[in-house]
Formats: sequence, C-alpha cells, structure tokens
Amino acid sequence: MEHFYLTLLLLFVSFVTLSLFIIFYKHWSNYTSPNLPPGKSGLPILGETIQFLSTGWKGHPEKFIFDRMARYSSQVFKTHIVGEPAAVFCGPVGNKFLFSNENKLVTAWWPDSVNKVFPSSTQTSSQEESKKMRKLLPQFMKPEALQRYIGIMDTIAQRHFSSGWENKEEVLVFPLAKRYTFWLACRLFISVEDPNHVDQFADPFNLLASGIISLPIDLPGTPFHKAIKASNFIRKELLKIIKQRKADLAERKATATQDILSHMLLISDENGQFMNELDIADKILGLLIGGHDTASAACTFIVKYLAELPHVYDGVYREQMEISKSKSPGELLNWDDIQKMRYSWNVACEVLRLAPPLQGGFREAMNDFIFNGFSIPKGWKLYWSANSTHKNPVYFSEPEKFDPARFEGSGPAPYTFVPFGGGPRMCPGKEYARLEILVFMHNLVKRFKWEKILPDEKIVVDPMPIPAKGLPVHLYPHKA
Repeated sequence: MEHFYLTLLLLFVSFVTLSLFIIFYKHWSNYTSPNLPPGKSGLPILGETIQFLSTGWKGHPEKFIFDRMARYSSQVFKTHIVGEPAAVFCGPVGNKFLFSNENKLVTAWWPDSVNKVFPSSTQTSSQEESKKMRKLLPQFMKPEALQRYIGIMDTIAQRHFSSGWENKEEVLVFPLAKRYTFWLACRLFISVEDPNHVDQFADPFNLLASGIISLPIDLPGTPFHKAIKASNFIRKELLKIIKQRKADLAERKATATQDILSHMLLISDENGQFMNELDIADKILGLLIGGHDTASAACTFIVKYLAELPHVYDGVYREQMEISKSKSPGELLNWDDIQKMRYSWNVACEVLRLAPPLQGGFREAMNDFIFNGFSIPKGWKLYWSANSTHKNPVYFSEPEKFDPARFEGSGPAPYTFVPFGGGPRMCPGKEYARLEILVFMHNLVKRFKWEKILPDEKIVVDPMPIPAKGLPVHLYPHKA
C-alpha cells in the first residue's frame, strides 16, 4: 500500500513539474527572438498584468508607462500583459506607426473574453466586425449627417437635467452622466427615448460594461457570467425593435434618416447584400456600449475640473450664455451654435488630455517587422498609451497644469493628443462625442454652479478613469 501511495505521489509531483515546465517554457519561448525591444516579461501567465492594472487602480496609470520608458526606451519596450507577450509603443512616432499601419502591419485586437461577451452572428472575429463598422459608421457619424440631430440632443439634455438635476441640492454626477449619454445613444441609434424603456436597457448595460473588463470566468455570480447573460438579454430586446422597424419602414411609418438603425437596415454592401437582423443587433449592441461609456467619463471629469477651476468655469459660462441669450424662447441648439463653442471645446479637450476615457488600445502584429531598430514578432500584441504623450512634458509643458490655451490655433503637434486615436484609426464617433459633450456643457452651466462635496476624492482607472465615489456635488442654481 505504501508503494501505491508513493507511486501516486511521484506521479503527482511529476505532473506538477511537467506542467510548470511547460508553462515556463511557453512563457520564455515568446522572448527568444533576436533583437527584441528592451524590457521584462514578468512571471509566467501573469507577466506584468498586476503592475499594469494596479497603477490605474491607484489613479496613476501613466506610472507603468513612464517608469519603463525611463528604464528601457522612450520609444518602445517589451512586457507581458493580459496573458500575452506585448510591445508598448510610446510617443507620437509610435502612435503614428500603429495608427497608419492598420491592416498593413497591424490589426485591431481584443482579448477572447470580448468575443465571448459579443459573439458575432456572422461567425467572424471582433476584428472583422470592427472593420465593417469602420466602413459603415462614417456615413452616419460625419458632421453633415449629425447636424440634423443637434436639436434632438438638446431636447434630450433638457429633459435629462429637468428630471435628474433640477430641484436637487446634491447629485451624484457619474451615474447621471451615464444616464444622459445612454439616453442619447438609445434615441439616436434606435429611436428609444421613453425614460422607462431606456431604464429597461440601462441595468443590463451596466452589467455588460463592468463584465467586459472582468476576469473571464464564466461561473454563476461572476461579473463575466452576468455580462454574457446581459448581452444575450439585450440582443433579444434589440431583435424585437429591429423586426418592428423593418415593418414600420415597409409601411412608411419610419424614415431612412431617423436613426442609425434605419440606416443599417437600408444600406447594402458592394455586392448588394443587406445585413441580417442578428448582425444588426450585434453592431447596435457594440455601438450602444461605445457610444455612452467613454463620453459619460468625459462629462464627469468636465464637471470635476469646472468645480475646481472657477476661472475656467467663468469662461465657459460666458460663452454659453452668449449663445443662450441669442436664442428665442424654446429655440433649440443648432450647428451654428456648436461652432461658437470654441473655448468650451478647448476646455473639453484639456479634460480629455488629463483624463482620457480611453487610456490606450491593443493591436496585433500581422507579420514580423522592425520598429525603431527592434524586431517585433508576428502575433505579438502591441499597446499604445495616450498618457505616453498626454502627460509627457516633452509634448505638453507643465503637463499636470490645466490649460485650455494648448488647443488654440493649430493646437498640439500631430499624434500627441490622441483621445480618439489618430490618422486612419481616428474614432469614427469623434464628432458625435463632441456634440454630446458640448450640448451637456451648455445645458449644465446655464443652469448651475456647483462645488465638490469630497474635495480629495480618489480617481480610479479601471479601465476608464472614474471618481471612486461617483463625484457628489452640491448644486447652486442660477437665479432667473
């Protein structure tokens, strides 16, 4: 019997030893290519993921980047994050290289967990779906197409502030900003504007948004499992809306230009093929996530900085009140009004520089290539970081100082200000985001001044920057 247990023990030890050997071998074999960028790979499986994430949890995501730029290279360094060997590209040269070589040397990449939360009905990868969306969106998101929706945005904003902010002494800004941007996205993408109908979507979307970035453990009760369930629920609800819209379009009860859903149903590809309903549901789902999460973070930080900087608030207030006074009672904002909001947009850009909602993004090397004299192997993941330029004194003097004047004239140097990406990879929703942010600022400052209730509230980046307590503020309505 002793021999039996001893044999079992030896088998177990051998199995563990072999498993560890395989894990270590796979980890280190990623770094055997000659002339790789300087850096370190960290522990097997984990790599430097904990360090990468923890600097964000502590509110200083740039620390991971700047520490390694100083230690290894200001242009590119190697690491191992989110379970993958990776090269981090830094500075405007790195940004330009990644943005301008899309689908030539690099392609968009997301972790497998994203494909599980957003399974494609067409059996293509999230990368392929991204390419399709980038062809489709510019037609709807270009400025001349969006002009017709400014009045709708203003109407939604007025209803939002009337129901969520007015007649309240204190509010929690971040949840309200999410409600505003999600309400707008629902109206402009799928013509859902009834607050109760919007609320039916809101809770599942919050589960979905928080679960995308969680550990990909699909067990009951985990955020990832909840995200998959929420995704399936939302997709079913969207299919009901899509079927009804098809019927309404056929009966001319709906129009081709009323929202992006009508646009998707009526547009065909180069072969004359129309998208099927499941495909449209997938794309609308992704748009609703992308269309409100990042903008809500931007709106929240605009409130934060305007509370902290009274002279900046005064400049925004003067500009917005000049526009407000030029309007007749009940007249909605229009394209000309938006063009007059130059100082307000400079302020918003400085907020996006200091607290970019999108901290960076991943690509994948399609082939071996050389960058800055270093070899980048095929299959490696490539990460660009907004903070490598946004908070770098080489490109922005006194980078921690809030200075909207940075964006006057020709503004920052190319590829240094990248909250929306850049070049061919510029976010197609940039103009949409600009409009929803400026409409928010207009409706906010013409109603209130405010002050932070928690002066030293911590900022957490996970993966977007958010105030740890949701940014509670005390409101002071302007006297009529």
